[in-house]
Amino acid sequence: MKILVSPAKSLDFEKDLPVSYTTVPYFEKEATQINELLKKKSPKSLQKLMHISDKLAQLNWERNQQFAPEENQSKMSRAAIFAFNGDVYTGLDAYTMKEDSIEHLQKELRILSGLYGILKPLDAIQAYRLEMGTVLKIGRSKNLYEFWKQKVTQRLNEELNDGEIVVNLASKEYFSVLDIKALNAPLVSPEFKDYKNGKLKVISFFAKKARGMMARYLVDHKATDLDHIRSFESEGYRYSEEATSSEFTPVFIR
Repeated sequence: MKILVSPAKSLDFEKDLPVSYTTVPYFEKEATQINELLKKKSPKSLQKLMHISDKLAQLNWERNQQFAPEENQSKMSRAAIFAFNGDVYTGLDAYTMKEDSIEHLQKELRILSGLYGILKPLDAIQAYRLEMGTVLKIGRSKNLYEFWKQKVTQRLNEELNDGEIVVNLASKEYFSVLDIKALNAPLVSPEFKDYKNGKLKVISFFAKKARGMMARYLVDHKATDLDHIRSFESEGYRYSEEATSSEFTPVFIR
């Protein structure tokens, strides 16, 4: 099983780490190539490109200037799973994992990234901000989707073993980087819904955390199939056969 999640905008490079070793991102050269383009942009240009505040534009300009390939194994870098700090990662809660579970996480979980393409949990990354939907031209590619689609899909296919399934717990923005037709595995896309005003709805904040909780559950239970996915229960969420119209889009409600 390969589990896909999105990165997070917020980062944490301060908290003590439960493991000291890291791995090297597969697309490290491509990340450097993209950063070289970002380095040339002023804070004002970054603000316009990314639709962010003056303060965030200045922060990310500084990050872009400091970015250097040789620093990927230094104090400036951090394992991706411990660097991202959003709702998905709160649900995943990797800091409470034992080392053998983290090793399994390294095999199963993949993080889609605007800068790095696709990451293993322990891949060393430097602080950055680059959403997949950012309209950044790279060579002949008019945006990040064009630049990454074939590369990321091919890499994921190379990592898949016979009989494995892909579980999509990423946002639409990030999952869209994959060429689904070229994916060599069954695809399962769970949905998480809450009752609001008497109706079932996807509420972003809760859904993001639930995706992280499911990723943790699947890793902890060494899940391999749809039955394992449907057995997920956490913080009131449980599988609803009634709300599910396709076995490959199981719906979890609370």
